[in-house]
Amino acid sequence: MIDMRFLYETDLPARAVYVYLYLFLRANREGQCWPAVPRIAADLKLSERTVQRALSDLREAGLIETEQRYRGNGAKSSQMFYIKKKQ
Repeated sequence: MIDMRFLYETDLPARAVYVYLYLFLRANREGQCWPAVPRIAADLKLSERTVQRALSDLREAGLIETEQRYRGNGAKSSQMFYIKKKQ
């Protein structure tokens, strides 16, 4: 089991901790997940802008990496999130 206590030792705002835990729980064995920002916001009952700020916080802290995904017609799809698992 992964020890998540390291989150309490960071300077991350609560929104970022909340979003990190959400992504962590949604991730597959490779640490990947791809929920859209509106889905994250709806599930966590946060505004989309708050989720975007949280994702920025997590990228800056090095806890996630993101990759923009695209549909077959070139239109943007949801981002791929790569979760950094700390032990």
